[in-house]
Amino acid sequence: MKSPLLLGGCAALALLSVSPVHAQATVKPDGVCRASLGVSASTSSGNSKSSNLAILGDAVKATAQDKVSLYGTALRATSNGATTADQLRAGGRYEWNIGPAWYAFGSGDVERDQPANLDRRAVLGAGLGWHVVKAPETTFDVFAGLGYTSDAYGAATFIDGRSRTSYGYATALLGEESTHQLSGTTTAKQRLVIYPNLSDSGEYRATWDAALAVAMTKTLNLTAGFSARYNSAPGVGRKSTDTLFTTGIAMKFE
Repeated sequence: MKSPLLLGGCAALALLSVSPVHAQATVKPDGVCRASLGVSASTSSGNSKSSNLAILGDAVKATAQDKVSLYGTALRATSNGATTADQLRAGGRYEWNIGPAWYAFGSGDVERDQPANLDRRAVLGAGLGWHVVKAPETTFDVFAGLGYTSDAYGAATFIDGRSRTSYGYATALLGEESTHQLSGTTTAKQRLVIYPNLSDSGEYRATWDAALAVAMTKTLNLTAGFSARYNSAPGVGRKSTDTLFTTGIAMKFE
């Protein structure tokens, strides 16, 4: 019963934080679930009033044969009474080693971004990956596969030749990710994924997440993270690129 309870606890921690790599859970192939939950906040008052809160989570359970990852981000920001950011992102990924260097994976992500007119984006994907570098201090993987994206919009958006409130399409999935043990107390990780639209040639989305963590104690880290989301067809009046930079404190659960 211990492992299901631990995995359930990790899922709860990750989903509470609804760019996956800002809070960094320790990865060890011992079957133990480990998680990290980070918080970043600020507020100002006077001539201008603003506030923002970001909660970021990451949970991992790994063995010599497979790995389960859960991750999420929640961001809320206001300025002079107006909402400037309202984002929720959550997802999971399963990897199964099929040899010393190769693995198969399946992933699912869901996202909401109200200022960008995105009520819901659900993405499913599966494919194969290759461990180019797999060392204690550094890992580097490349992966590719196929996926499907389903979008729902708050207001009708002109996409692929007509006005739509929803849009579903098949995608390719191309990416790379790496982890780095920079010192005894400092770690970094990043992931880039590109989603070419297979239904509308020339259109694509891309996501990039990067994070740095510096250990203050055995359970507390100082963290800095950066996320970028690009959409080549965001809709009329919408910007193609959204970015998020956060700094804060993360707690590890091991």
